Amino acid sequence: YQYLRRYKREEDLDHFLFIPERTERTEKECLKLLLEYCGRHNPSWTELSNFTHFLNFQLSKCEKSVFCSPAVGEDFRGF
Repeated sequence: YQYLRRYKREEDLDHFLFIPERTERTEKECLKLLLEYCGRHNPSWTELSNFTHFLNFQLSKCEKSVFCSPAVGEDFRGF
């Protein structure tokens, strides 16, 4: 949710790291954003669950990647 929210507002995600303890919005707002980006019209709970698990997995890998690290500078900006 934290990434999707910032992505929707067109914020720079290159220097953002997920913080599990951070509560930014209500569950209703979170669900609305997940429904918007899920890519399915009227998704089931299983489809939403799969979407969030896959997105979380990919973003976790991205945060750990040396290619996506702020240390690489401008060479891979936005990668």
